Amino acid sequence: MDNKCVVVGIAGGSGSGKTSFCNELEEIIKNLRVKVIHTDNYFKNVKPMTRAPFSNKEYSDYDHPDSVDFENLCNDFNYLISSRLYDIVIIEGLLVLYFEDLRKKLDLKIYIDCQSEERLVRRIKRDIVDETFEEISSEYLDIVRYRHAEFVEPSKWHADLILNGSNYSQTATNIIGKWLLKASN
Repeated sequence: MDNKCVVVGIAGGSGSGKTSFCNELEEIIKNLRVKVIHTDNYFKNVKPMTRAPFSNKEYSDYDHPDSVDFENLCNDFNYLISSRLYDIVIIEGLLVLYFEDLRKKLDLKIYIDCQSEERLVRRIKRDIVDETFEEISSEYLDIVRYRHAEFVEPSKWHADLILNGSNYSQTATNIIGKWLLKASN
């Protein structure tokens, strides 16, 4: 890899298991210098607003590419991959494979695929502390699933690997971890 860090992109729908997969992967490569960038930390303070196609309810549109502060994300990302501070930089988020400028810099592109029903249940379990069941399910059914079909799902065709987010195996995580260990040397 020419004395540069190995750069991994992990994308997938909301609730597909991206963060869980990153955590498991980090455990396997814990002896290396690893930095994970969570694109959720780069949402703009003011997100674009959208109207749901059927209910006509207005939502902050977290799942649209315009919701990401792409300039700051790229600045931080480019700094980290050029700094030589890390052996591996992992960037994870809904739209990681959507953005061509990010894709071109990835040595390994992973998409975590998961059925919509399971992703909805995971969102409910994750967000129920801050929102009601009605709020979570309405937002998902009104807009999240449409944005997923529009922006996130098509990006999987840019992936080198597509993993089953419903039941990705420890074998897959181990194989990717071993590849990263080898590629970082």
